[in-house]
Amino acid sequence: MSDLTALVTGASRGIGLGVAGRLAAQGYSLTITARDPERLDAVAEDLRHAGAPDVVAVAGDMADAEFPAAIIAAHAERFGAEMTALVLNAGVGTAGAVAEYPMRRFDKTIDVNLRAPFALLQQSVPLLRAGASARPGRGAKVVALASITGVFAEGGLAVYGATKAALISLVQTFNTEESGNGVSATAISPAYVDTDMAAWIHDKIPAEQMLEVDDVVEMVDGLLRLSSRAVVPNIVMTRAGTDGLRA
Repeated sequence: MSDLTALVTGASRGIGLGVAGRLAAQGYSLTITARDPERLDAVAEDLRHAGAPDVVAVAGDMADAEFPAAIIAAHAERFGAEMTALVLNAGVGTAGAVAEYPMRRFDKTIDVNLRAPFALLQQSVPLLRAGASARPGRGAKVVALASITGVFAEGGLAVYGATKAALISLVQTFNTEESGNGVSATAISPAYVDTDMAAWIHDKIPAEQMLEVDDVVEMVDGLLRLSSRAVVPNIVMTRAGTDGLRA
């Protein structure tokens, strides 16, 4: 079994799938999560073929308040009390103006995009500290997929952007508390990435004008290779041909 272990949320498609595939090829053992159990099991098998020594698939809904604890328990049961990397990728988002945004959708967005990542981060701290102690030169890493809308306001994306701004702030505060223990975190804040989640805006922004999934994967890969001395709080990724202040 590999000494390198990672937990990747939202790993059945898009950026999460890309990151999980890259880590599998590098010999990481993985805990992966998504909502669809059949799809997740198929992804787990693919990741084993790609090089992951072991893969634990934990299907469930990030809106379920009990789910983060179940994920961490599954990871610890299979891989012990160490974690090398935590990739907080799962998220939801719907457009809507502040004046009309339904509170039911507001609550779910908060639960999935902020509450669940916070709970996972909080409950992973002992495992990440242990992972950092086992690799003092490299430490342990957290990567949280935020959004450029958490940095620059975008009409119609107030709630989504607010959750991502909160995630960026959470990462920065986490670094003040834990980077001295060898555990550092980075938020990645991209403009539109060519994934299923961005398909709703294809009539205005074609897929070929969006960032590629592998652009973000490369960033994650690079961050995981940094020494424990380096802390990168946030990376903003803009699309070519824009003024850099919009998704």
